[in-house]
Amino acid sequence: MLVPWRFLVVLAVGAVTVSSTAAAPAEVVTRHQGHSLELDGDSLTWDRMVEVLEADRVTVRLGLKSRQAMITTRQGAEAALAAGQRVYGWNQALGPLKDQPLPEADRVEFQRRVLRSHAAGVGPALSDRVARLALVLRANTMARGAMGVRPEFVDRILGLVNAGVTPRMPEIGSLGTGDLQPMAAAGLVLTGEPAPARFNGREGPAPEILAAAGLTPAFQLEQGEALPLISGSSVVTARYVDAVVRAERLLDTYDGAFALFLEATRAEQGAFDARTHDERRIPAEVEAARVTRALICGTGWMTDEGRKASGDEGPRIQDAVSIRATPHVVGALRQRLADARGHLEREANASTSNPLVFPEAGGGYEFVMGGNWDAALLGHEIDSLNAQIADLGVLSQELSARLLADKWSYHLPANLAGGEVGLNSGLVQVQTVAVALVPEMQQLATPAGTLSRPAKFGQEDHNTMAMASVRALHANLDRLETVLAVHVLMAAQGIDLIKDKMAGFPLGAGTDRLHQAVRRHIAPLGDDRYQTPDLEKATDLVRGGELGREVRAALSPEQNECAA
Repeated sequence: MLVPWRFLVVLAVGAVTVSSTAAAPAEVVTRHQGHSLELDGDSLTWDRMVEVLEADRVTVRLGLKSRQAMITTRQGAEAALAAGQRVYGWNQALGPLKDQPLPEADRVEFQRRVLRSHAAGVGPALSDRVARLALVLRANTMARGAMGVRPEFVDRILGLVNAGVTPRMPEIGSLGTGDLQPMAAAGLVLTGEPAPARFNGREGPAPEILAAAGLTPAFQLEQGEALPLISGSSVVTARYVDAVVRAERLLDTYDGAFALFLEATRAEQGAFDARTHDERRIPAEVEAARVTRALICGTGWMTDEGRKASGDEGPRIQDAVSIRATPHVVGALRQRLADARGHLEREANASTSNPLVFPEAGGGYEFVMGGNWDAALLGHEIDSLNAQIADLGVLSQELSARLLADKWSYHLPANLAGGEVGLNSGLVQVQTVAVALVPEMQQLATPAGTLSRPAKFGQEDHNTMAMASVRALHANLDRLETVLAVHVLMAAQGIDLIKDKMAGFPLGAGTDRLHQAVRRHIAPLGDDRYQTPDLEKATDLVRGGELGREVRAALSPEQNECAA
């Protein structure tokens, strides 16, 4: 049985329903029946976040208890204001203008202008699925009842989510001091300003899109409701969820690529012996070694007899560090991803805004102003994950490079050429693609969290830069897809080049399955041919998840006696 950090949500029906016993607001649009969940600000799990991220359609409602708690807090907030408390973003202006009071007659209009002024983001838009998850995350944090917003505001957010409307939210602009720019863009759509939104594959001004989706084109924010929407880390969190999902799946693919490499080089198996990893006492490392053993289970290639058949003249004492240390590198990354799940669940169920509203011991409510929008923990964790993703890219590139050279590959044909070596140059330039990408990955792994810049006249003099961190992480995951594709393509070629010598010896149960999966799409290289199409097909196998799915299938106890 696989440990929890290898869990993968697969939605067979393409829709998830999130519901409650509360009366459905007018704008909730029901799509399909399915999983049942309500937003209460306290129980949004990792699995549910992945479902929201990946489902075709979702239906979400606010829980009844949260609805009542929000009403009570809103009433307490209004009473505190009436009693004379001066509050940032409610009856005071924002940022460097925080000491500027807002007349009561201007406070509703101020909400609209906050969204307009803060919607200054640029660059590529978030994907629809990430934008949707960000909205659900924000609604869930509001459901905790500490931000002082009306439940009708959450209903409006969820109305868009349920109808399949997503705001166009640019990536660039947030400093991790709240996701001000992208969430302000979402706010313009929520309120019916003519900002771009998408519905059923069409993009247009929000009033048109909302009407096409059957939603009321306009919605008015009341005092104090703009800041709770934009002052938080919901976009960073949504993008981080997406990155963790991608990283877990690419790590599955790495497991498969590594197993193919081991077979191609007829590697020694001692580096994966359970006893040595048990002695290290790192559970994720123990599991990483177990996965490798399961994939190569039954191999005849990685034995003394198999190595002798392939032409090895002496015993294999031990392989290079890149091979022996893979369980340690993979185990460390798996542990990082497991930790990320827990941190993301905490973040999804926390009040990430400023100010917050709390009940006082003697009765009534008070506003407390602080920095709960700050995404420092997430930002630094994202930087750490990015460094490990870059390291995995380095490791993968080092392994594919070993396959080119006679000594390092244990006498595979030079350059993995399929025909006459010299006349044919083989896969040397395919491997160069990985060499070209790895320095980019290393550069992108520079931790943005150490590069704070002051802004807004020093009022925001320290910024986590978490959005830059998560953008760099996704860019490196893009590059890792191609680096792994190179690895897979070359390892499969190495197996084909010596399979005639190894005719009397089986591949491992998992590696044989993976090799067949590659060959369903890409023929072995004989004489040189145009290589870009082959590499693009291999990248599609990685990006689309087919190889990762083959790895998980090979690790099923029903398919593999070594997987138990």
